Amino acid sequence: MHPLTVADTVARMARPLSQIEKEVRSLSTAEKEALLRVLWEELDGPADPEVEAAWLREVSRRSAEIDSGAVQTVPADEVFSRLHSQLKR
Repeated sequence: MHPLTVADTVARMARPLSQIEKEVRSLSTAEKEALLRVLWEELDGPADPEVEAAWLREVSRRSAEIDSGAVQTVPADEVFSRLHSQLKR
C-alpha cells in the first residue's frame, strides 16, 4: 500500500459528508465497530492512565462483591422498569 500524499489527504477531506456516510454504511459490522472506536478515541482524547487504573480497581472490587455474595445484581429489565415508573411520576 502506498502512503497517502498531501493531495490524497486533501481530496479525502474534500469529500462531502454524504459520501462518507454512504461509505460507512457499506462497511461490515466489525468495520463499523472499529471505526466507532477510532472516532470515539479521537473525540475523547488520550486515556488518562490514573483514571484507567481507578476503573480497573473499581471493576475488580465490584466483581469480588458479586462473587462473594456481598451484593446481588438486579436484572436490567427490572432496573429499566423501575426507572420508567419513576420517570412517569
